Amino acid sequence: MRSKKGFTLLELIVVIVILGILATLGFTQYTKMVEKGRSAEARDALGQIRKAQIAYYLENGGYTSTIANLAFSVPASCASTHYFSYAVSTSTATATRCTGSGKTPNVSSPYSITLSYAGTFGGSAGYY
Repeated sequence: MRSKKGFTLLELIVVIVILGILATLGFTQYTKMVEKGRSAEARDALGQIRKAQIAYYLENGGYTSTIANLAFSVPASCASTHYFSYAVSTSTATATRCTGSGKTPNVSSPYSITLSYAGTFGGSAGYY
């Protein structure tokens, strides 16, 4: 009697397809979690900007709309050292995700995170 050794081609193809599906799902979730981690940079910087704006308000009687006027330094445009660019207005601070080379994973479209000076976060769903 002959014993069966090894796997059939169909069994191997089924296993490869299943592994491909699991890898695709895993990579999608991995990318999303990495991006949520990147947004921690923005939330931290927005909190620092909020503190600097409150200090500016106490000294000058109003909020500034220029980052350069604050005692906290963040890039107003995309820089190689940050994943976000920052802007301020008289009521909120905004962080916009930089895209392009060196900012992996490359997001298909930039998203933003906002923080009002009253302390409320907002922006693109899923990232703040």
